[in-house]
Amino acid sequence: MVHPAPKTQEPVLPAPVTPSPRAWVVIAAACAGQFLVVLDVSVVNVALPSMRADLTLSPTGLQWVLNAYSIAFAGFMLLGGRAADMFGRKLMFLLGLGLFTAASVAGGLAQEGWQLLVARGVQGLGAAVLAPATLTIITAAVPSGPARTRAIATWTAVGAAGGAAGGLVGGVLTDLLSWRWVLLINVPVGVLVLAAAALWLTESRTGGSRRLDLPGAVLATGGLAAVAYGIVQTEEAGWGEAVTLLPLLGGLGLLGAFVAVEARAKAPLMPLKVFRSRAVSAANVAMLVTGSASFAMWFFMTVYAQNVLGYTPLEAGLALIPSSVSVIVGSKLAPPLMAMGGARAVAVLGALIAATGFGWQSTMGAHGEYLTAIAGPGVLMMAGIGLVATPLASLATSGAAPDDAGLVSGLINTSRTMGGALGLAILSTVAASRSGGATDPESLTAGYALAFRTGTGVLLAAAVLMLLWLPRPTADRA
Repeated sequence: MVHPAPKTQEPVLPAPVTPSPRAWVVIAAACAGQFLVVLDVSVVNVALPSMRADLTLSPTGLQWVLNAYSIAFAGFMLLGGRAADMFGRKLMFLLGLGLFTAASVAGGLAQEGWQLLVARGVQGLGAAVLAPATLTIITAAVPSGPARTRAIATWTAVGAAGGAAGGLVGGVLTDLLSWRWVLLINVPVGVLVLAAAALWLTESRTGGSRRLDLPGAVLATGGLAAVAYGIVQTEEAGWGEAVTLLPLLGGLGLLGAFVAVEARAKAPLMPLKVFRSRAVSAANVAMLVTGSASFAMWFFMTVYAQNVLGYTPLEAGLALIPSSVSVIVGSKLAPPLMAMGGARAVAVLGALIAATGFGWQSTMGAHGEYLTAIAGPGVLMMAGIGLVATPLASLATSGAAPDDAGLVSGLINTSRTMGGALGLAILSTVAASRSGGATDPESLTAGYALAFRTGTGVLLAAAVLMLLWLPRPTADRA
């Protein structure tokens, strides 16, 4: 008798993890917070002339409308990341967003220049508390794997869109309403996100010591703020003047003291052990280098459109919409590409695509056509940056221990923000050296073109750095 062969049981594959509807609400709230803090880095640019006329700000005071926010944002971000780990991600999210929203009200209603500057500084402090919590909330809400990578890609795309939309949003609000609405628009959005976060977010913390490393916080914040202040001075005073060198050297000295204190502290603000992870250290350096080019791109494209091609602020914002869309597309394409080729390969590919766009942009002329002088190169530049940002954020966060998730989130944001400040200062100096102080379209274009050629070299160097330093595909944890 022949017995039928036993049926071979098919292996049961684990079902893909899909975030629950509640998790998507959490992701949406976190992304909205990230959008606001990144948007406010650039949204005030087109409103500055109206602010100056209304509040009789001096040229230096006008400059600090931008700098007060950026310096406070970068300087306090590490403290915000550690506070999120220690005291709770939800608490810090609500505290940061509440502070940011209240400062937006104060800035929008300011009657004196100093009131606006103080409000912008407090906004930056709120953003520094809020921004690290947004990423750690997402990583806590979504299990490790492809679903988390997609969620991080969404967070990256929304943050990039906030930076990209700044010129357009600022132009529309200033033209249709007034400069005050550049700040007041944060209020209704902030209130809605606060309500959603209070209802839907679940508190999470690492536990352990609830004591902040105050000496480390003071040294890190003071050092970063001093370096940022020195960088800001280069555009007016140059690199060799005392007003630039003293804060730069002082800031570097404070950061050196910070490292020494952290090496000996029992509960350090930034445990130096996190840099033993190749993924964390390499991803942060790469983010700083690529951020130095990407932040400057928006500035130079905007001033080229207005100062050379004669666009209005609103027209300049509209002209950059394709670039804004492409950075979102690049961020969303990154996860499937990472699944096929690994995080390192996608990051390197993105840097090369961005470098191609920068090289194309460096061929700009004083009478350029929109498609070839703005839209085409802008799409390549920002699609490449979108492809870079997602794998770097994913590698940095996955390479950290759970207790250091907020810290690493703050660190990756600090790297991007400080890289952007440094890059803009350096590339502005490069452009000014080429234009020689002339303001005719041809001279300005020559300066901007040299800045983009320099940015091309920076991105090519970033691609080599990532190829050699980022973990190989077998070690990727994205």
